[in-house]
Amino acid sequence: MITLSANLIAIFVYTSAAIYFGSLFIRQKPIHSVQLLGVAAFGLIIHGVGVYGISVSHSGIAFSLFSVSSLIFLVVNAIVLFSSLKKALHNLFLLLFPLSALSVLASITATNPGWQHSLSYSIAAHVILSILAYSLLTIASLQALILAYQNHALKHKNRIANARLLPPLQTMESLLFEFLWVGEILLTLAILSGFYFLEDMFAQHLVHKTVFALIAWLIYALLLWGRYQMGWRGTKAIRWALAGFICLMLAYFGSKMVLEIILNKI
Repeated sequence: MITLSANLIAIFVYTSAAIYFGSLFIRQKPIHSVQLLGVAAFGLIIHGVGVYGISVSHSGIAFSLFSVSSLIFLVVNAIVLFSSLKKALHNLFLLLFPLSALSVLASITATNPGWQHSLSYSIAAHVILSILAYSLLTIASLQALILAYQNHALKHKNRIANARLLPPLQTMESLLFEFLWVGEILLTLAILSGFYFLEDMFAQHLVHKTVFALIAWLIYALLLWGRYQMGWRGTKAIRWALAGFICLMLAYFGSKMVLEIILNKI
């Protein structure tokens, strides 16, 4: 009952915040960062209680498709919240609030309780590295979407006022590549730990995940190389960042969907 209540409250907080702060942005009203971060912190605490209740039990840790989705958004929100204390990242919550609400809703309506696992320390390390990598690269992708909006606004004068509510374009682009660097390092460690600790990364139930993760790693590596060797920026950088993220999501959520939803119905 506590778990359900916490998740329902988290959905209400995230949804209300998305509507309120989104309306301020649309009406070109200033968004007070302290107020926004306060709401985000409250939502994060309640969300954490809900994630713990769904994911942890006496039989192990649940790693179903939707419970992990909620966990990843919890980690993403925590990273953005603490990073916002020093950097201009609080506007990312305009995208994170509705996405977090959807992830929590999915976790309480579509959780597969049969997917419980007791993990060794080595496998747990691989899972934690993977979740941190996904979280950092999710933030980078949201940053890329905001950059795309800013680029679009600069080409349409009627939307410039909204874009001015965001940090300068150069600042946002620098933050994007900072998150890409950290995310790529964590993704590298996650892949290497998988090859080291798992018996066969190309086994039938892992090959889909492994191939797409390697493709995502290669895309991010090429983007970072292009940035510092060829000066890639703007639309080209945004497209590469989003392409890598799509492959990364296919690596994890695609394989989970096949295993938990499609094959379960056959």
